[in-house]
Amino acid sequence: MLDTMLATINKVKPPRLTALKELQEEESGDPLQILIGTILSARTRDENTTVAVRNLFAKYKTIKQLRNADTKEIEKLIKPAGFYRVKARRIKDVANMLLEEYAGKVPDNIDELLTLPGVGRKTANCVLVYAFNKPAVPVDTHVHRIANRLGLVETKTPEQTEIELTSKIDSKYWTKINDTFVMFGQTICRPVGPLCQHCLLKRSCKYYRQLKSSS
Repeated sequence: MLDTMLATINKVKPPRLTALKELQEEESGDPLQILIGTILSARTRDENTTVAVRNLFAKYKTIKQLRNADTKEIEKLIKPAGFYRVKARRIKDVANMLLEEYAGKVPDNIDELLTLPGVGRKTANCVLVYAFNKPAVPVDTHVHRIANRLGLVETKTPEQTEIELTSKIDSKYWTKINDTFVMFGQTICRPVGPLCQHCLLKRSCKYYRQLKSSS
């Protein structure tokens, strides 16, 4: 399935690296940058996330510098990511807790990651996958939408989708799910106006069958 998604993307246009995959490759999966990048990626486009992360870490190189940074200055640097006031406060809170509770290191397990301010399961799982290459299934809006459209799951929430996918898909594929689904969701299985005519999965897609039956 994942290979078919990639083949469909390549059929339409060459895939662009997602923001987190780009960070993983450029910074060798630096856990702090992956964590902050995931926080910044909420409700914003990948290209804006990339700009905000580069702005921030061009000025603040370490966790201590982030904790001691002026909040207003952080806001200016991350403004391209949107919701910059909320995100700036969260970055400061996370930096402080990492230093106070985890000796300045980003935890590599789900339970400790979830203790960080504002970090939910999607963010924690992104850190596990992109920073530590540990098997996990980060479920964002793309993963949730596409899994339901294809009929892999019938769920109402991302949390339910994570549970279903981890029970149905072999763990050896987990680290590839988020990146592949995000690229597929950005280029093919878009929220509005999905390019079903190009999709190599349409014959087995629940959403497409419903479209055909109603037309």
